[in-house]
Amino acid sequence: MTTLETLLNDPELAGVWNLVPDRSAITFKIPNLWGLLKVKGRFTEFSGDGQLTGKGAVFGRLDIRAASLDTGIGRRDKHLRSADFFDVERFAEISVVVTAVHPTQGPPRGRAADLRAAFTIKGITAPLPLSATITELDDGSIRIAGAAKVDRTQFDLGWNRLGMIGKTATAAAEAVFARAAQ
Repeated sequence: MTTLETLLNDPELAGVWNLVPDRSAITFKIPNLWGLLKVKGRFTEFSGDGQLTGKGAVFGRLDIRAASLDTGIGRRDKHLRSADFFDVERFAEISVVVTAVHPTQGPPRGRAADLRAAFTIKGITAPLPLSATITELDDGSIRIAGAAKVDRTQFDLGWNRLGMIGKTATAAAEAVFARAAQ
């Protein structure tokens, strides 16, 4: 098994890597009804790419179409797309920009990392710590799986009638990247 440090510093892996949407998932969950249940959802439209330099540096971007959110309940989805929450008419994209990967010592050994990432939601950009597991798959693609705690109020997603909605949502991604044709 290749360690993350080996993967990041392999000159043969240097180049552009494209997100494979049909092998990837972007999800979220947030406590609702004063913590009695969790609302779970996903985004169905997204794209992204990344670049490995072969010298340990990584750059990447994930663009998510905000209007593609889906919780399975149409009325709730419509409200989440409104100005009370994501305001998709004015802010069509959510983006995550990664500027560095730092291997960590935690399990799974050799594959855990902290990503330096900035999230942009509703035009507001803020850094968010993002822990991830990075795995080279048998077909040569790379899977990055990670999650971040997002304070809704930091991104002006603060609508909260009677305090029913939790302040912090968990955003997660399992993103598979394939090497671009050269």
